[in-house]
Amino acid sequence: MLLDILKCHGSSNDFLLIDELTTDLSFSETERSELALTLCKRDGELGADGILFVMKSDTADARMRVFNSDGTEASMCGNGLRCVARFVYEKLNIEQMVIETMKANLAAAKTADIYEGIPTFSVEISPISFKASDLPLSIDKDTLRNETLPTLSETIAFTALAVPNPHAIALVDWSEIDSNLQEELASQVNGPNDLFPDGVNMSFVKQLKAGEIFVRTYERGVGFTNACGTAMSASSLVTCELGLNQSETPISVYNNGGKVQCVVHNNQSKTWIDLIGNGSYIYQASVDIKKDSSYHVLEKQPYTNEIIKYAEFQQHAQNYLKSIK
Repeated sequence: MLLDILKCHGSSNDFLLIDELTTDLSFSETERSELALTLCKRDGELGADGILFVMKSDTADARMRVFNSDGTEASMCGNGLRCVARFVYEKLNIEQMVIETMKANLAAAKTADIYEGIPTFSVEISPISFKASDLPLSIDKDTLRNETLPTLSETIAFTALAVPNPHAIALVDWSEIDSNLQEELASQVNGPNDLFPDGVNMSFVKQLKAGEIFVRTYERGVGFTNACGTAMSASSLVTCELGLNQSETPISVYNNGGKVQCVVHNNQSKTWIDLIGNGSYIYQASVDIKKDSSYHVLEKQPYTNEIIKYAEFQQHAQNYLKSIK
C-alpha cells in the first residue's frame, strides 16, 4: 500500500498526518492501531508521538482521530488539533472551522502569528470536568483539587481533571522538575494501578510569574513529550483555579518544545480554554507499507524554511527560560 504522509508538529509534539478528508482512503480500527505501532517507532524511518487521521464529518468541517505511538486511541490532542486546523484551513480555504473529535465538536481558527513566520492556530479545548469519575480516578470523594494522593505521594498535591482526556496537575518547584520524581509517579499510574485504572497524563507545573508558567508532561501512551496541548490547557486552568493566573487573560505556557498561549474562559454554563500555538510542517513523505507491516520511505520533501523558523522560535523560548531559572 502506498501512502502519502505529512509529518507535522505542535510545540514539537510530532505527528504523522494521513488525509482521509480529500482522498478515498479508509482504514479499519485494527489497521489504524497497527499503522500507529508500525510508523511511529522512533527507531524507524519516520517516528512520531502519534498519527492524526483527518476525516470527513457529517457534523463539522472535518473529523480528527488520534492514535498514540502505542496503538491506543486518544480522546483528544490539543497540539494535534492545531496541526489538523492548519491542514483543513489550507485544504478547504476556511479561516474558521469546526472539527469533530471523540467527545465534542471544537472550534478552531487561523490567528495572528505567535512568533513571526510561525503558522498559528487557536483551538477550543473542551469539555472539561473535575469529577473523579470522568477521568476515572478511584477515590472516596467527588473531586481532587490541590490535594495529595497518599498511596502515590505524601508530598505532591494534585488536581485531577478531564479535558476530556485525563490529567493530574501538580504545582512544583524546579527541583522537582529536574528530578526523577515525575517519571517515577507517572510510571506508577500508567501501569496497573488502583488510582487511575485507564492511566493519566501527569504534568509538573512551575509558575514563572503572573501570566507565565512552565509545563512538563508525561503523556499516557507516549511518555515524556516536548509538549502536550491538553496538558498545557489543563495546567493553565488549574493555575487560575488556584488564583495564580487570571481567566480571560492570555497565559504564556513554556515547555521543552517552545511556547503556546492559553486563555481560560468561564461562564455560568461552560468552561473552556483557547489553546493558541503553531501548526508546523516538517516534511511530506511517500511511504510503501508491506503486508508484513514493514515499510519503506520512497521520498521525503522537507519544509526547510518552517524547520529553520521554528528552531529559531524554540531557541528564543529556551533562552528566556534559562534567563529566569
